[in-house]
Amino acid sequence: MRQPRPPLSRVGADSPLVTQVAATPNHDARRQRRRPRFIVLHYTGMRSAQAALARLCDPRAQVSAHYLVCEDGAVVQLVAERRRAWHAGVACWDGEHDVNSLSIGIEIANPGHDFGYPKFPGAQIDAVSALCADIARRHRIAPWNVLAHSDVAPTRKQDPGEKFPWRRLAAAGIGLWLPPSLLRRGPALRRGERGVGVRILQADFARWGYAIRVNGRFDALTQAVVMAFQRRYRPARIDGVADGSTRATLTRLLALRQA
Repeated sequence: MRQPRPPLSRVGADSPLVTQVAATPNHDARRQRRRPRFIVLHYTGMRSAQAALARLCDPRAQVSAHYLVCEDGAVVQLVAERRRAWHAGVACWDGEHDVNSLSIGIEIANPGHDFGYPKFPGAQIDAVSALCADIARRHRIAPWNVLAHSDVAPTRKQDPGEKFPWRRLAAAGIGLWLPPSLLRRGPALRRGERGVGVRILQADFARWGYAIRVNGRFDALTQAVVMAFQRRYRPARIDGVADGSTRATLTRLLALRQA
């Protein structure tokens, strides 16, 4: 006769949505006892959720997250929310360079761009939405501070990527999103250009939160920021060119946040 499997432990869970707690040694204290201001969403970029879980719990990897959300919607907690998980790496948002001390990191099981990049299952997105809502409520995290890894590290990362359904999260009250503007009039700014228009563009991206130099030169960093923005807000065309659609979408988002 087949023996019943023991129940998964939820001891130490911060959220009622947690299915299992799988503690990792990869964490430390939040510096200066700072409280979370951001939620940062990642994809795992590994072939399976099991492989990702093993890596997130491997002390040699020196990487972790507070939560892992599996394809079937199961939520695994790895680090207590009061602790600093190691998920963002070298990153910056809104002038803050220690993003790990100021954030809750959520890894979403998906092979990512290196392994075919499939769509995110509906059950998984429902679980991510519910988890983000729970975290944002308890920590009073503003909608515009629900971020992509590519937002806080645009020169290094592209996750959770253009297939991640930010629109669905926004419909559930998570994050800021609006349909991309169709406006294409006006000059398209691109790599190598200089001038006042580039400086204004950079200043607007800095106001939104991106770590960008406002120097009037459309350099490699500016191109990376434009692509990160497009990947999230205008995913149909990710070319690093600040056309009228990209610039109008950014302007509308800034106005929405200030409303």
